[in-house]
Amino acid sequence: MKNWEQCSDRDLLVDARTNAEPFGVFYERYFASVLAFFRRRVPGPEEAFDLTAETFAAALSSVARFQPGPEPPQAWLFAIARHKLSEALRSSRIQDEARHALAMQPIHLDDEAIEILEAAASAPAVELLDTLAPEQREAVRAYHVEERGYAEIATELRCSESVIRKRVSRGLAVMRAQLRNGEFS
Repeated sequence: MKNWEQCSDRDLLVDARTNAEPFGVFYERYFASVLAFFRRRVPGPEEAFDLTAETFAAALSSVARFQPGPEPPQAWLFAIARHKLSEALRSSRIQDEARHALAMQPIHLDDEAIEILEAAASAPAVELLDTLAPEQREAVRAYHVEERGYAEIATELRCSESVIRKRVSRGLAVMRAQLRNGEFS
């Protein structure tokens, strides 16, 4: 059995084409560096962790195309990270422009809203979600459970993104009120 810890980054990536274990070692070597790269460039830790995960997912899916060259393999990884950052900034700019055009404020989830969403996996939370008006339930489920974007949901439901944002916001407010009132535990 090969000791992956002693392999070079180049060998890990080449071997990762046929075996997942060497990519795991590569991931462990560079996770903190990639996370630090994003933490210096994005506003919050959640965004940094998300972009780090997206970077490694993209690297894993393209490891078959990795071609060893004179540059160190981490240069390949950080090129992917820079691309993910660029995509995120572009997407954020587009979302910000749309919000400004609609005179809307961004929706920020506070700890309580995050707690509600994390509880969504439990039976009472599913029941809580089921108490919402059908439009709100559908919007909250699509956005927070299925992790789909407002534009995609709006297109599917044939309404504006503004309407979907309001449905999500109001649905979360109803769920929050029911939790505060002790209607669900």
